[in-house]
Amino acid sequence: MMKAHDASHAALSAQRLTLRAGTRTLLEAFTHTFYEGELWCVAGPNGAGKTTLLATLAGLLQPSAGQVELDGVRLADWQPLPLAQRRALMPQSAADAFSASVLDIVMLNRFPHLTGWGWEREADRDAAHAALELLGLAAFATRDVLSLSGGERQRVALAAVLCQDAPLLLLDEPLSHLDLHHQIDCLEALGVWAHEPGRTVLFSCHDLNLARRFATHALLLDGDGGAYAGPVHDVLTPALTSRAFGYPLILIRDGEHEALIPAPR
Repeated sequence: MMKAHDASHAALSAQRLTLRAGTRTLLEAFTHTFYEGELWCVAGPNGAGKTTLLATLAGLLQPSAGQVELDGVRLADWQPLPLAQRRALMPQSAADAFSASVLDIVMLNRFPHLTGWGWEREADRDAAHAALELLGLAAFATRDVLSLSGGERQRVALAAVLCQDAPLLLLDEPLSHLDLHHQIDCLEALGVWAHEPGRTVLFSCHDLNLARRFATHALLLDGDGGAYAGPVHDVLTPALTSRAFGYPLILIRDGEHEALIPAPR
């Protein structure tokens, strides 16, 4: 049985949130509260609105209706600097326009914490090195970011978001370009990070089985305005995922292990 949540520990709240893309309704009157200590997977078919939802929850897009609240305050009422200290968004891809070391790229996300003339302090450098260490990138600190592979650059982008030290992380497909080993490493790192008091993570992901293994909760978008939210094993079920993805899925078991796979036709 899940422990009842204390409202004081609510991190992020969507209030009758409606999202549209042209004439399509991606999400209709969605209401839900995300709490501290939760690791959410946002799943759904292509075009269902995962990126739009994360950008809206970050305050970068305005919803068609409804509102988003962070710590009980409407996102529209937050000032940019405190908001950047409170939440961090990792987009799907990062374009590097110029040569720079991996350490310098990661430290860019310390900007919300800089004071005075804006020079980095020892604490900022320590935060950057700690983020690289957590993701197994300590040896990459002096590498030129332009020399990295797509997967390496993706891990650096995740390190930069962790370095921002915002209690709420919104991550848009952080596992893209990564092989299975590094996908698992990154999810384990996010689990360690989210375990600290006051932290909440939402990440979009296409691998339902990795989500079932590592996430505590899931938000499944069906692409027609509907959404299912709750504990991961209550949401990423054969019935709900088959309905959302328009393809029959079944759950297979091997001892304590489970996996969703396409049903034979």
